[in-house]
Amino acid sequence: MVRAGAAATPGEVAAGALVPRAVRLARGVGRALGDAGYAAITEFSLKSGRRVDVIALNAAGHFAIVEIKTSEADFRADSKWPEYLEYCDAFYFAVPEDFPRDILPADQGLMVADDYGAAILREAPEAPIHASRRRAQILRFALTAGGRLRRFNDPGFG
Repeated sequence: MVRAGAAATPGEVAAGALVPRAVRLARGVGRALGDAGYAAITEFSLKSGRRVDVIALNAAGHFAIVEIKTSEADFRADSKWPEYLEYCDAFYFAVPEDFPRDILPADQGLMVADDYGAAILREAPEAPIHASRRRAQILRFALTAGGRLRRFNDPGFG
């Protein structure tokens, strides 16, 4: 772990000590969703202006949204997640192994995640989104992913 006032060693950076836990869990969630046939992106802004932790799209055009919670305090301080439900076909909470899962709503999907993957403990109920919202969101998803890829491939441009 990094000591106050001390520089991080290469090993600490490589081990993820400086990467926030939610970011590391999002990587594991993205890997699991990819294995399930989804393309996932993080920190996606919905049309409502809210930003979700992870959104994923599969070949059938279905969206899954995953809200990452790293602690009980993180969950209790969040009242915005129900607003995400109208933007996805399936909604999941993703939490670390040591999270008190009994405080999460039983009517939503549940994943346990770490830095390298995630396991679905409870499938999310299917709740199809409206066709016009789906079409608009697929376009927003594609433009967001394409813009990020462009910035990755050409960091000095835009």
